[in-house]
Formats: sequence, structure tokens, C-alpha cells
Amino acid sequence: MKTRFINTIILLLLCLGCINCSKSNNNTVPPVTPVAPVFAKGADIGWLSQMEHDGVKFYNSAGNQQDCIQILKDKGINSIRLRVWVNPAAGWCNAADVVAQALRAKNMGMHIMIDFHYSDTWADPGHQYKPAAWSGLSSEALTIALSDHTKSVMNQLKQAGVTPEWVQVGNETNDGMLWEEGRASAHMSQFAELVKAGYAAVKEISSTTKVIVHISNGADNGLFRWIFDGLKANGAKWDVIGMSLYPDVSNWQTTTAQCLTNMNDMITRYGSEIMIAEVGMRADQPQACKAFLTDIILKNRSLPQSKGLGVFYWEPECHNNWQGYSLGAFDNTGRPTDALNAFN
Repeated sequence: MKTRFINTIILLLLCLGCINCSKSNNNTVPPVTPVAPVFAKGADIGWLSQMEHDGVKFYNSAGNQQDCIQILKDKGINSIRLRVWVNPAAGWCNAADVVAQALRAKNMGMHIMIDFHYSDTWADPGHQYKPAAWSGLSSEALTIALSDHTKSVMNQLKQAGVTPEWVQVGNETNDGMLWEEGRASAHMSQFAELVKAGYAAVKEISSTTKVIVHISNGADNGLFRWIFDGLKANGAKWDVIGMSLYPDVSNWQTTTAQCLTNMNDMITRYGSEIMIAEVGMRADQPQACKAFLTDIILKNRSLPQSKGLGVFYWEPECHNNWQGYSLGAFDNTGRPTDALNAFN
């Protein structure tokens, strides 16, 4: 009896010890705080590596020479957008250039958007031409080529340790891409097949990356309904609807109001999240540009269900009419204008 009593006491003490240990462990585990999704305050800097190669310098607001991405970061930019061309003649914006710039931006704390043009050069509403290596391919072969190219670039990014937050399958695809086979006005079903292939390719490499279908003229609700009704009817998928917006100094208030109407309609009609993937205004009108940016950021942030994902300025680092482009947000001394303070 004495031995049994002692064993019982020992067992009770052990149980009490386990309970106290459990309580102690529970007390040391901090509560899990949900991570808020990033709201992109972004800049497309696809020209930056070429500008640096050509000796272009950048200066902060105090006039001190500094890394361009650091200047942008200090202005509140938290996300970088980079375009990918298939086989560009000069090499800029090819996969290797993009991976190097994406890694550089990531190491500086930036979120990354990758913008597939599916061309050897600019793709936009008036230009959606196939890469030279893809000319003569059938519709089916084009779809495979698009998928393979997308997976190749995504894999190269992954191997470098970069996971893009967002990926565009096509750039300003107002009338589709990879003309003539993927021209939406003539072959909506084939355009949808290309979008489906791009979507699947991105998700195969990174299931968490959000896929964007990007259209210009963000104030044109009729255009957006036509494109996305057509894609939906043909079984295409997307996570985010991307918009471009380039108003004039004289009409930006009307343009952003129309864009807000369009954004709300896209949410109601398709349940999509919304990204303002490109904006710009004349570099010599920084105050008007700041007012425009402040307004479109506010409108995007205030969308229902937190469906607004952010705003990207297109090539703000351009100055001195680089490549003939005058809608940057740096002045002719290489310093950021007041426009970029909208992101702060």
C-alpha cells in the first residue's frame, strides 16, 4: 500500500508539472498577427539599367547623387514593375536584365511586378506584334510558346530568389495580343486561350502570384466590359484587372472620376481586384501631377472590400527627355519632383 501511495503521489506531481509546463509554453507563444496585404505604391523602372549604363545620374531632393531605387523608396515607393521582352535587339528588358533588376529591387525591400509584353519590343494598344522567333507559328504553337516563355522567366526569377507579387500576361491588351492570331476583335476565343495559357504558366511556378490582365484607357468602361466579357465568355481566368491612366493637366479630375466608376463596375461585374498599373503626367507640371496622383491613390485605396491593390507610376526616373519621354517625375537636374511626394 505504501509503495502504491508513493507512486500515486509521483504521478500526480508529474501531471501537475506537465500542466504548468503547458501553461508556461502557452504564455511564451506570441499571438499571431495577420499580415495586411501590401498596397502597391509603385514605379515602373524598365529603363533604369539602360540609363545607368549610359551614364545617367540621379540625385535626391537635397541634390546628393544616390541610387535611383533608394530615392524612389525614400519617396514612399514600395513596389517595382519591370517589363519583359522575348529577344530584344539591344538586350535591355530581356530575361537576364529583368531578373537582375528584380533581385536588386527585392534586396532593397521592394515588392515586384513582372509585365510580359510577349514581343521583342513595345506592346501596347497599337502594337502587339509577335516575337521574330514566333513568327509563322500556328495558333496552338503560339499558345505553347507563350506558356514556355512565361514559365522560363518565372523559373529564372525563382532560382534567383524572387517571387513576384503580381504578373501581367500581356501589356495594354485593348485588342488582344500576338496579332493577328490573338487579335481580340477578330479572334476573341484565341486571345482567351493565350490568357489562359499565361495564367496557368504563372500559377504553375508560383501559386501565390496574382495574375493581371492589363488594358489602357482606365476611364473607358465600354472597352473594359467588351474585353472582360469576351474573356469570361471564353473561359479565361485572371485575378486582377490592370488599368493605365494618362490624363492631361486640364482633365485629370474628370478622368479619375470616370476611372472610379469603371473600377467599381469591374468589381461588381467580375469580382476582380483592381491595379492602376500605369500612370503619368507631364514632368513640367509637378503640382498638377501630385494632385492627380493623390486623387487616384485615394480612389483606388477606397474601393469596396479592399479590392484596390495600388498605383504604379510609369518610368518616373526619366529626365531630360530621355528617349523622347516627357511624362516622368524627375526634373532636368535629375532630382525627383514634388509629384512623387503623393506616394508619401
